[in-house]
Amino acid sequence: MSSSVLTDRRSLIRGTVAAASLAAASSVKAATAPGAIVVSTWDFGVAANLAAWEVLKKGGWALDAVEAGARVPEVDLKNHSVGRAGYPDRDGHVSLDASIMDEAYNCGAVAALEHIDHPISVARLVMEKTPHVLLVGEGALQFALSQGFKKQDLLTPESKAAWKEWLKTAQYKPVTNSEMKTYGNAPGSKLPGDSHNHDTLGMLALDAQGRLSGACTTSGMAWKLRGRVGDSPIIGAGLYVDGEVGAATSTGVGEEVIRTAGSFLVVELMRQGRTPQQACEEAVMRIVHRRPEASKTLQVGFLALNKNGEVGAYAIQHGFVYARCDGTRTDAVIPSASFLSTSYG
Repeated sequence: MSSSVLTDRRSLIRGTVAAASLAAASSVKAATAPGAIVVSTWDFGVAANLAAWEVLKKGGWALDAVEAGARVPEVDLKNHSVGRAGYPDRDGHVSLDASIMDEAYNCGAVAALEHIDHPISVARLVMEKTPHVLLVGEGALQFALSQGFKKQDLLTPESKAAWKEWLKTAQYKPVTNSEMKTYGNAPGSKLPGDSHNHDTLGMLALDAQGRLSGACTTSGMAWKLRGRVGDSPIIGAGLYVDGEVGAATSTGVGEEVIRTAGSFLVVELMRQGRTPQQACEEAVMRIVHRRPEASKTLQVGFLALNKNGEVGAYAIQHGFVYARCDGTRTDAVIPSASFLSTSYG
């Protein structure tokens, strides 16, 4: 790709960002931000939503809101499935994945990124400063460092202790799905993809100007094979946004979401006329239909938001919840409907 093409693209993205920011600044709303809403996966999404709401209530851009929100769990030392406190792979390395997307199909992502505690912000810079969508591994780290991020050790003492404990009983072999079979070794875990051991902060926002954006960030599957990447950084799997229709994100076992291009599927179903709830249900049932036996012992959930601010959520197993923040309430945690009644707490 020629340097002139790269310059043109970067100028176009910068122009788009500047125009959007100017539009937001010139139409700042009252603190209620009529029509604005942000939703995110799991109950820890409440804190993330509050950070996003600080942007939305001032009439800010949904993209800025979801980045601000996603940064919260990334540095939460009590959260072992997102960010710097995430459980490591079976070799003891913490690697992070993230993606971000706006209403105009601009998107960026990083996968298997080590030593950087805010992968969502690196993902946004991939979107804005490169001609690419996804950077991985050493290349993603090199890019992050070039953008001023500081290299650090992400393996916290608590996560290291949990990993050492796992090693005592784990069968350390690259056996297919062995990381799933040993999920019970993680504190609180009962099913692959449950809220204790593998979940994701997936966040969707609609701002006062009607612009949609989404973000997704995770430390991935605990005790995974080194180099494993799930759905979170894959545009169309863990996250997808169409400014004309709606947005969707996912949580749970990423391999199952990738197989169905899950978030893209949810958005396309909304384009065909389904409500967000109907679209999430149909996407879950696609997984159940194609993988009936696997679906009995793992979790996948979808969360969707359409252009009108309507929300939908559905999961395979009982127990998935999502957080909602809008002009009427900022701390709602809502149980999702599910296909199975299995409860894992």
